[in-house]
Amino acid sequence: MKLIIAYIRPEMLTPVKQSLYAKGVYGLSVTNILGSGQQKGFTETYRGVVMEVNLLKKVRLEVGVPEEKLEDALAAIQAGAKTGKEGDGIIFVQDIAKVVRVRTGEVK
Repeated sequence: MKLIIAYIRPEMLTPVKQSLYAKGVYGLSVTNILGSGQQKGFTETYRGVVMEVNLLKKVRLEVGVPEEKLEDALAAIQAGAKTGKEGDGIIFVQDIAKVVRVRTGEVK
């Protein structure tokens, strides 16, 4: 099995979920986070004071998939998250050594 960790724009969560569901991938965890990457943030003026915003709102997705669904899941995340602009996100793939279902004790 593989663990996909994807950091995407918050507004792209619904299209990514729909793409994953269309590929038959249903199990995922979602976390709201703050982070910085190549996008580096932006500046804004608040009450006459210029503020630099370095940490941007992102969503972290964690999806565990079997090897045979990995490429479909990666393609679904990319299709749902891509806007063509800087800050679309990044995807990491890790090996999962062992999976244990809590309810049944089943080991994969």
